[in-house]
Amino acid sequence: MKSDFWYNQLTMKSRKFIKDKHRSVRGGKAQMLELSCSKCGEKFFHYQKDGAGPLLRLYLDRIHAPAKYVGMEKRAIKDLKVIDCKKCGRLIAMPAMYKLEKRKSLRLFEGALTKKRIRLNK
Repeated sequence: MKSDFWYNQLTMKSRKFIKDKHRSVRGGKAQMLELSCSKCGEKFFHYQKDGAGPLLRLYLDRIHAPAKYVGMEKRAIKDLKVIDCKKCGRLIAMPAMYKLEKRKSLRLFEGALTKKRIRLNK
């Protein structure tokens, strides 16, 4: 739906998948997910999920929307705050460094988000 809040949050540039070494390592496949609070349904992120497997963490450079979360990878981990749902108060994620790849991420609390796959217009 083109009038949807999330659709309007995506700029033309960010409607394309990020292609880099991290995506290649995970098999080259990616999907865009709309992540919402599992308790109240409040929308949180548009996120590019690379590869198969469960969603355990959100890499900060893969968040596409909303604008207030885009570009968080440029900030220091100690400056990032725990993310909670403003509507119901549920804890969603906490900042963390994924040491294996030396990438900043948000470590998700189990069962905090529901995901819905979305298609991007080409």
